[in-house]
Amino acid sequence: MQLQKSGRARRFAGETARSRIEWMKYRVVGAELDNGILFKALLYVILINVAFIYVKPILYMATTMVKDAKNILDPTVIWVPKSLYFGHLAEATRLLNYAKSFVISVSLSASVSVLQLFSCAVAGYAFARLDFPLKPLWTALLLFTFIMPPQVVILPSIMLFKGFGWMDTFLPMVVPALFGHGLKGAMFVIIYRSFYASLPKELDEAARMDGANGVKLFFRVMFPLSKSAIVVVVLFSFVWNWNDFYLPSIFMFTAEHVPLSITLARLAAELKQAAGAGEMTVFAESIKMAAAFLIIVPLLLVYFFAQRWFIEGVERTGLVE
Repeated sequence: MQLQKSGRARRFAGETARSRIEWMKYRVVGAELDNGILFKALLYVILINVAFIYVKPILYMATTMVKDAKNILDPTVIWVPKSLYFGHLAEATRLLNYAKSFVISVSLSASVSVLQLFSCAVAGYAFARLDFPLKPLWTALLLFTFIMPPQVVILPSIMLFKGFGWMDTFLPMVVPALFGHGLKGAMFVIIYRSFYASLPKELDEAARMDGANGVKLFFRVMFPLSKSAIVVVVLFSFVWNWNDFYLPSIFMFTAEHVPLSITLARLAAELKQAAGAGEMTVFAESIKMAAAFLIIVPLLLVYFFAQRWFIEGVERTGLVE
């Protein structure tokens, strides 16, 4: 009798140990590989490391621009300053001529993004829903325009716009956007094309049965439905034109009033020239960090208020696939 009880006790203990092992395995590995603690821990480690790569330069910029001379010369101060000094922001604002350059950057970026919003939508709708002669050829040329570096056509563009008398003005960057070109214009056409191609054909048939022609079909049906694509195009166009240095430096090389991307480059060149002339200053790095901060703050505010619509637009337009 005692032997039977001890045997049952040993079997019960063995089953309990096996169940505990299975429970631990279920918790660590999960019923599927992507449900366990091990996978989630690995995922968080990767995400934290990737986030640190992007956040570290911003943290360095923010901590460097508020350091005074004592903190800059103190070798023990690396990240967190012992006191805060905001004089570098005021100096960077003065050197950037921030108010005027800010208005120029906003005007240029907003005008290009609004023009590309409409012109690229029309082109994307035509590629997605209409039939026209040599459509495969034009589609291939669109893709070629997307992958072709802008440096390939910059010299003919300079000669063309110089002949028009548009150098040192915004026109070389604004006028092409009116026709679906401009910075990343081909990409925006492809975004609209992908979105309109995903809509059901029944929308076209219902609208045409109600007597709508191609123009009414686009402006009354298709374009109002493309709010997600509109958000993506507007934000991408605004941010890329705001940050763009290449095209303004080519077409506005000798202009007096230029956007912030050019004034930042001029500020860095002036500080470098002053250092080469023997005017050594410990504040050069802090001033450059403050200037960079003043330029990216508007973009951070834009993304902060528009991030929900932006993420939703990216998902609906198929950019995440």
